[in-house]
Amino acid sequence: MNITIFEYEDDIIVVDCGIAFPEDEMLGIDLVIPDVEYLKTNIDKVRGIVLTHGHEDHIGALPYVLRDINVPIYGTKLTIGLVENKLREHKILNDVNRNVITPGQKINLGVFNIEFIRTTHSIPDPVALAITTPVGVVVHTGDFKIDFTPIYGKPIDLQKFAEIGKKGVLLLMADSTNAERPGYTMSETTVARAFDELFSDFKGKRIIVATFASNVDRVQQIIHAAGKYKRKVVVEGRSMINVVATAIELGYIKMPPKMMITHEEMDQYRDGQIVIITTGSQGEPMAALSRMASKTHRHINIQKGDKVILSSKPIPGNEKTVSKVINSLFSQGAEVIFEDTHVSGHAYQEELKLIHSLVMPKYFIPLHGEVRHMKKHAELAESLGMRSDRITILAPGDVYEIDFNSAEKTGHVNSQPIFVDGLGVGDVGSVVLRDRQKLSQDGLLTVVITMSKQTREVLAGPDIVSRGFVYVRESSDMMVEARAVVVKALDQCSRKNIRDWNKIKMSVRDALRDYLWVQTKRNPMILPVIMEVDA
Repeated sequence: MNITIFEYEDDIIVVDCGIAFPEDEMLGIDLVIPDVEYLKTNIDKVRGIVLTHGHEDHIGALPYVLRDINVPIYGTKLTIGLVENKLREHKILNDVNRNVITPGQKINLGVFNIEFIRTTHSIPDPVALAITTPVGVVVHTGDFKIDFTPIYGKPIDLQKFAEIGKKGVLLLMADSTNAERPGYTMSETTVARAFDELFSDFKGKRIIVATFASNVDRVQQIIHAAGKYKRKVVVEGRSMINVVATAIELGYIKMPPKMMITHEEMDQYRDGQIVIITTGSQGEPMAALSRMASKTHRHINIQKGDKVILSSKPIPGNEKTVSKVINSLFSQGAEVIFEDTHVSGHAYQEELKLIHSLVMPKYFIPLHGEVRHMKKHAELAESLGMRSDRITILAPGDVYEIDFNSAEKTGHVNSQPIFVDGLGVGDVGSVVLRDRQKLSQDGLLTVVITMSKQTREVLAGPDIVSRGFVYVRESSDMMVEARAVVVKALDQCSRKNIRDWNKIKMSVRDALRDYLWVQTKRNPMILPVIMEVDA
């Protein structure tokens, strides 16, 4: 997730406010959002939130954060349009002050003067920021690539970067995602040629294209290819439907009238007249393509001969889920194409070198990427002549203080991620996750005992219920012995005159855990339940 706080005396601005997606061990978690307790504590200083572009990892946390920190937000037209979708869904649209800016515009937020610089990325309307502060100019690139033939809008404004660099830049904060990759990023227009060839080859066959919902330029190219080969377009997946609708409304996607149809209308056309644009390129279990692959989609079934194009590359960590979806599609008779239909939206090494050379910063912080990417970006800056003591790699929560003459890490603020699970925000912490992991690995045993409230005598049970540990019918002998272990533990409590319910539960839990470990070398969660009755 991306969020950066700039503070000078009594003024704070925030750049971006994104989400992260849960890792494999975060069982049941839907989203991860930043901890903004520092902003809550200093709410009187916060002048606004400035957005670089409309991707989820830069805007996704806004509906949650704005409930506690309701300050003005600033972004380009498409970015604000996508944010408005989220705010409307969370029913706070009318409560938030939204401001549309254009590249080249300048705004003042407290002591900060912010100039928005046109860049290019895999979504229209991205901007970099030149933030003029009392101690110098900070350039924040946002996510960017140098694309001289973008699908929408003008190329990146390199002249503006050069102008700002000539005036003097104190600090550069730049995208590091592709810092390991030599050369230049391919232009988005190269994907158009690949689509044209594929659509030409697949005449008579139904085409399904999966890509990121927020990759508006990619969606536009699919629509161009569909129009050229006289195909109708069906859009599937909630996020894809929302983004496409917003982009069409704001003019970022252009589509001939009556070209888009619903899934209910698909039966009126031959397979060769249809292209389906869908979510699920990362193998997300609940995304539309994954549900098609698993035969659980309510409206669309994979047919023999379908051509499925994955117009993306798996995010590190998603390779297994993507491979599973691909195999499921092949098993149903589809052909899956996952080569040559994607280019990155992030700058490669030569593009990063160009930005460094134009901006000529005194200090540098690599942004956006894993530690290895930021480390490689730091080495790249050193190769261009920057001193290593002027380059700092920051971890989440690090405090970095800079002035005319020095820059250094000086502290740390709490930055523990906040987990979103359904409607719950922050109510699932590390303890709950640890319990979920334990349940997923070793299962649960519930021991139910009915005891007299007055005498602590066992009146019924113990009954043992297994979930995810063993199948009771196939382990009846072990269950009988486990009951005997519990009875023995209860008898020992009775002989020692232990009357505290918690101590009785602990004795049962410890005795049963030791027995099960010896028998199975497994350690399920054991949950003793004592029901008190008057007897």
